[in-house]
Amino acid sequence: MSEEVQGDQEVTEPDSVVPLIFGRLLKRLRTQAGVERAELGSRTGYSAATIASFEQGRRIPSARFIMQADEVLNAQGVLADFIEEMEKAQYPAFFQDAAALEKKAVALHVFATKAIPGLLQTEDYALAVFRMWRPLLDEEIVQKRVEARMARQDIFAQSVFPTISFVIEEHLLRRPLGGQAAMRGQLEQILLHGQRRNVEIQVMPTAREVHAALEGPFTLIETKEGRRIAYVETYKYSRLHTDRQTVRELEEQYGILRAQALTPSESLALVEKLLGET
Repeated sequence: MSEEVQGDQEVTEPDSVVPLIFGRLLKRLRTQAGVERAELGSRTGYSAATIASFEQGRRIPSARFIMQADEVLNAQGVLADFIEEMEKAQYPAFFQDAAALEKKAVALHVFATKAIPGLLQTEDYALAVFRMWRPLLDEEIVQKRVEARMARQDIFAQSVFPTISFVIEEHLLRRPLGGQAAMRGQLEQILLHGQRRNVEIQVMPTAREVHAALEGPFTLIETKEGRRIAYVETYKYSRLHTDRQTVRELEEQYGILRAQALTPSESLALVEKLLGET
């Protein structure tokens, strides 16, 4: 698959002005260097039309392209400095800061009540999730969101593995979003991730008579500097909590929730059972 398909995102929402700023700077540096779009494209593996899309802020280039363009145009790091912000710009505005923290986390703990956690989703399941949003999302926005969600899963390929745990409400495993085939693939993916040494997946049974986190989903993030942060998402908005009291309360909820849920081995056995029934 070409780099154009794999690494670059179409900008179809005004979530960030960073792509526009980057695009104008790219055009200015290219013009000053006396390099035509076609030449820059040939030296970086893109068409002239794609270079134009980057310059117009309509597409978000991959980190690889940014580094190549920085070298070709002798930008001395000016373009490379945009990599982190451009990666954040792939996501809706409300999730950008959380995505940046997630990527660098040494520990992630996710409680999911609305859908299978994004880090575990297959492409087919994610596509179904975004196509079901109301008001309806434009198909280009849907594709952008799916690609960005898949890119988040690079966290599983890092050389230094973060500790990751999930508590997933049982009803999410039984709701066949996207159809039976998509759900079968999703259950298979959960089983695969559940075999990772740094990942623990637990299911909160619907039949449980106790529940420590009825207020909704959240994610606990720990950075390599030792900062502990809680991410809580609601309709259209989200918030990163850094005050110790709020984070401690959610950590307490998560700890009790894990004790109330099925064990990791029991949870994977349930997923395997459901897969056999799908």
